[in-house]
Amino acid sequence: MIRFENVTKHYRGTSRPALNKVDFEVLRGEFVFLVGASGSGKSSCLRLILREDVPSDGRVVVLGRDVRTLSNRKVPYFRRHIGAVFQDFRLLPSKTVFQNVAFTLQVIGSSRAFIQQAVPEVLALVGLAGKEKRFPHELSGGEQQRVAIARALANRPQVLLADEPTGNLDPATSVDIMQLLARINANGTTVVMATHEAGFVDQMKRRVIELKNGEMVRDERHGGYGDTSAIPSLAPEPERGAAAVAALTAVLELQREAAAMAGTSLPVDSVAPPWAGEGRDLTPEPVAVPAARADADRQPDAAPPREITRPQTQPVPVQDIPEVEVAELGVADRLGLGRRDRDDEVGPTS
Repeated sequence: MIRFENVTKHYRGTSRPALNKVDFEVLRGEFVFLVGASGSGKSSCLRLILREDVPSDGRVVVLGRDVRTLSNRKVPYFRRHIGAVFQDFRLLPSKTVFQNVAFTLQVIGSSRAFIQQAVPEVLALVGLAGKEKRFPHELSGGEQQRVAIARALANRPQVLLADEPTGNLDPATSVDIMQLLARINANGTTVVMATHEAGFVDQMKRRVIELKNGEMVRDERHGGYGDTSAIPSLAPEPERGAAAVAALTAVLELQREAAAMAGTSLPVDSVAPPWAGEGRDLTPEPVAVPAARADADRQPDAAPPREITRPQTQPVPVQDIPEVEVAELGVADRLGLGRRDRDDEVGPTS
């Protein structure tokens, strides 16, 4: 049904080919995932299948036709057998759901009777029965994508191409769209989908064609996504901001100074900050306590704030420090700057 024969594709202004000697065949009724990092050639494959481009070298045969030999006049007729769904839904904002789906049938000259029958059927298939009179802005993102899928299926194509169809959707809606595509495939339509959604690929266990730098590196049936190192993670590592480190250091030094004035000696470990022993050197640069914080912590007519650093292994000598009552340290606890558990992580947004 779809055959790439040693296909190479060059674009003007680029030294490296978008596709380099790609060779595979998709059979009728298959569900195929095209995976790989951005720029690996997935979208180029879909453009060649849809005949938006022609190969620089090799052959692309779709539905028995060599796309290179198709004249521009015959391309619209060729595309009637291929539906396409994109990440951006490409709906007509001034037309209703019914009119958006019917529009593609009107363009190819379908009769009014066929349109009146086919549009409700395909809307029911994608779960939009009863929403024919809604406009795109009255629909959720998932419903808009369903309209786009219905429009692609209205002419009952043999092949459905999907280019990141869940890219703009939340996870729950994405699952619904993938289930819909699976049902469409179960009805006999060949589906070729380019995606970065590793979870769906791993769960569905369909055929996977992996591209890297324009070359096909894997063609696996019942495969998974494979290497996910190119997919960025949204979970940042816990870090502590400079302001949080400075505030904690100030409180710890006050505790040490108060204990020294009371004639006691606190062991270093008892006042070590919560991150001690984690294998990271988070010693802050010398910082000055902010004016508002200094005014709250020192007695009237006290000396101006001085630069402080995190205590290391020896008690900090007390010089020209006014007497501080231990009870006043409760201010730090009320501000959440007292003793902390390891679970009290301070994130990068602090």
